[in-house]
Amino acid sequence: MSRWAFFNLNRIILSFQHLNLIEPLLKALNDEGYTVPTPIQEQAIPIILDRKDLLGCAQTGTGKTAAFALPLLQLMCEDAAAGKTAQSAGPRPIRTLILTPTRELAIQIYESFAAYGRHTGIRHLVIYGGVPQHPQVQGLQRGTDVLVATPGRLLDLSNQRLLDLRQIRYFVLDEADRMLDMGFINDVRKILTLLPAKKQTLFFSATMPPEIQKLAGSILVDPTRVEVTPQSTTAETVQQSVYFVERKDKRSLLLHLLNSSSIPTALVFTRTKHGADKVAQGLTRAGIRAEAIHGNKSQNARQRALVNFKNRHTRILVATDIAARGIDIDDLTHVINFELPNVPETYVHRIGRTGRAGASGTALSFCDHEEKEFLHDIQKLISRQIPVVEDHPHVLDSGAFAPPVTSASHGNAGRNERQPMPDRESQRRKPAQNTQRRTPSNGGGEQQSQQRRSRPPAEGGEQNQQRRTPAEGGQQHQQRRERPPVEGGQPHQRLRSQPPAESDQDQHQQPVGRPVKREQPPVQTEGQAPDNGAKRQGRPDRPPVKRKNAGELKMPEQKNEYKDPLEDISLRINRSEGDEKW
Repeated sequence: MSRWAFFNLNRIILSFQHLNLIEPLLKALNDEGYTVPTPIQEQAIPIILDRKDLLGCAQTGTGKTAAFALPLLQLMCEDAAAGKTAQSAGPRPIRTLILTPTRELAIQIYESFAAYGRHTGIRHLVIYGGVPQHPQVQGLQRGTDVLVATPGRLLDLSNQRLLDLRQIRYFVLDEADRMLDMGFINDVRKILTLLPAKKQTLFFSATMPPEIQKLAGSILVDPTRVEVTPQSTTAETVQQSVYFVERKDKRSLLLHLLNSSSIPTALVFTRTKHGADKVAQGLTRAGIRAEAIHGNKSQNARQRALVNFKNRHTRILVATDIAARGIDIDDLTHVINFELPNVPETYVHRIGRTGRAGASGTALSFCDHEEKEFLHDIQKLISRQIPVVEDHPHVLDSGAFAPPVTSASHGNAGRNERQPMPDRESQRRKPAQNTQRRTPSNGGGEQQSQQRRSRPPAEGGEQNQQRRTPAEGGQQHQQRRERPPVEGGQPHQRLRSQPPAESDQDQHQQPVGRPVKREQPPVQTEGQAPDNGAKRQGRPDRPPVKRKNAGELKMPEQKNEYKDPLEDISLRINRSEGDEKW
């Protein structure tokens, strides 16, 4: 070891001396170039080493990953030295689980564990969706101590029974607020049911809204809270500014800034995936090397774009908010908000990609007329006014921010200055005003009966009676029109044969509409007396139907004088050569 390296190692030991870190971790910190711990590291590492639950809140870019990675590596080394790790013939059991919302953040944490634990012998593995699971399953079969995973792929492999989480001793939920925003809260609860009840839980989040505090209270046991900065504040080393510009002029303004100012590399954020692709394609057509990264890209394409951007092969990287927290790029100088986020906390995460670990950075934001409310919410959240830059060729007129004038005389139709003309067809089909259906309960039964078209009665007939129910004893209203009488005073006869006429009382009591079902006389067996009560009035007595038993049924006998109809016809059949001819 050279004298310069020995001097740096002593300086690292003196800087982290009060944190009680073991020598393999101090050597790794020296290799990474870390000199002084950040405030979140200085407060969180001693609490985690005391094996207590932790609730950590710190703005992005303050070193949260090292704040939990370093003490967890040391605790696992202490467990292995004390013999607490179960020794079995199978693969190593998973002892530490780190749950993250995005693939980029999972890869970043995996690389941090690889860097900090290079001298400890601790195995680590990362699993995430979007790629084939076979290589990840092979890594699980070989055994690992630390597993970094996203919720979707972890539940998928757990349902396939390809991993066992029953021996987890340390659980880390990183970027919990982003996990909640992306809808992974139910997956997190399912994963918690797979973990043992006795474990040390570390809960880290960049912001602490009430929903996150409620979630933390349900999974943490007597936690120690660490909050090194106010919630949702930006780093003081990041210089922020905003440009008022029309939506259609944003691309031209972006090209103007990239061509005229000294921006060696920049991370551009959009709200939508389609918008990210359009911005990247426009920059590429203008001769600027740019690539897009979002959720619709494959994992290999996303990783390739990140590598190209870190190696400066690509000048501009266009990303969506999903990738905002998973990008850790050294010496990133500029972040450009091509579109302001509709969630104020997302702005803090975006500009947190620059000015990391005390370095300086610049955050530029484009704001059009529709994004003015977003800008107001962002300034209210960070408790400061963002300076406005007016020295650019696409300045937005200040009058464009005036609220739209609405007409008070039209009420809800203030957006349209003119009322639409009524449709003549709709007026033609418009029903009458008095269309309420009247029932006998409100006194409308008699009026409806009078409004109906009266039908002329037959000669000698009675007038149409009001329809009343049989229970009231009234006669039924005749709905069918009676035919006029023919000569002789007799009513018109039907062409078909009619049944015997019934009495007048039966005719009036017959319900209107559906014909009355006539009662059939009961079938009587042999030796049974007929039922006189079943006779109908006005009909002659019919002989009872005699039913025969099956044994009495006989087939009709054939007479011997049967004569063949073809007997008198002479036939001659020629059977030569197998043919039959008549």
